[in-house]
Amino acid sequence: MKQAIYLFILIFCYLPQYASASTIQGPAKQQIQQNKNPDILIQHVYEEAGLKGKLDYDVFQNGYNEYYNTKGRKKQLLTIIDYSKPSTEKRFFVIDLKNNRLLFHTYVTHGVNSGGVVAKHFSNIVNSRQTSLGTFLTDTTYFGGNGYSLRLDGLTKGKNDNARRRYIVVHGAPYATEDFIRRHGYLGRSWGCPALPKNLSKEIIDTIKGGSVIYARA
Repeated sequence: MKQAIYLFILIFCYLPQYASASTIQGPAKQQIQQNKNPDILIQHVYEEAGLKGKLDYDVFQNGYNEYYNTKGRKKQLLTIIDYSKPSTEKRFFVIDLKNNRLLFHTYVTHGVNSGGVVAKHFSNIVNSRQTSLGTFLTDTTYFGGNGYSLRLDGLTKGKNDNARRRYIVVHGAPYATEDFIRRHGYLGRSWGCPALPKNLSKEIIDTIKGGSVIYARA
């Protein structure tokens, strides 16, 4: 009984600090970093956000650690793109780490040269028309050829740090919909951008723009 009470106190005392570590300085931050069992905290966020059965715990854990270690982040939001899933499944997750909530769970495209239903090939090369993996930081928005779009900075050297040169952005697309899947048997593909359903793209972009972390893995 005493152990259960201790665990309860540990989670609710330390979790908010760990989740919002970007705003913590000094001894408190050092104490969090020296915590011998941060998995307890990550597991709590995972369960509170209702991710079980939707996103593998190991994927979330890796994404959470990338978020925690990313310098320059300004929002307590984590977007995970799980390219190990086929494009016919919802593999784009936006998680509010302050309130432990799953805000969005939807479809996302991969590059036309990355594969068919499943993305198997990834690149950081300009004009490859393949998806890039790694950690990104969101920046500003603009209106371009694909409508309302969100600029990304690739933070993983050699894997996605050409994102700006490749014009890899988040945008909406008519081929990133469930209706397209019903008609063709797969989700449409982009030239490397993570394109979202048109009816959700603006709301998602406005939520994650301005310094939130995106973790893309396969």
